[in-house]
Amino acid sequence: MSSEDKNDIIHMDIPHGRVIIRLRPDLAPKAAERIRTLAAEGFYDNVPFHRVIPGFMAQGGDPTGTGMHGSKLPDLPAEFTNKAKFERGTIGMARTSDPNSANSQFFIMFEPSPHLDGQYTIVGEVIEGMENVDKIKHGSGMSGMVKDPDRISRMRPAVGEKS
Repeated sequence: MSSEDKNDIIHMDIPHGRVIIRLRPDLAPKAAERIRTLAAEGFYDNVPFHRVIPGFMAQGGDPTGTGMHGSKLPDLPAEFTNKAKFERGTIGMARTSDPNSANSQFFIMFEPSPHLDGQYTIVGEVIEGMENVDKIKHGSGMSGMVKDPDRISRMRPAVGEKS
């Protein structure tokens, strides 16, 4: 793998094993850069998957675990596309009802969700370890909030890491 390719690869370690993510700067350059920057800073280390809905998605990226916060960086503009769809393993940027409010939170799809297509920024995709994502502790109720959630132990860009 060339260093140029490695620049878009993120290693995310969770309790069930490693998940390898390929960022999609071709679809969402600002969001991909945000994830890369925060991962390099260690922002995602020990951050919970606070909202997990079986058959839909696992959401993380809020250090408070409430789903109400993000990084100290400014919110991002929407980077919606019709060039990719929300399929199993797709990673989208979470946001409020304001399309331009994505910050640090992201979600990983368990199943295709066409109702999200063109409504949320697609920032990447799981290319290895989806079986580990499937094992993330599920939440309950309509909100999918998780009591004592699984956490990201470490998340870093592949560049400069030994695999």
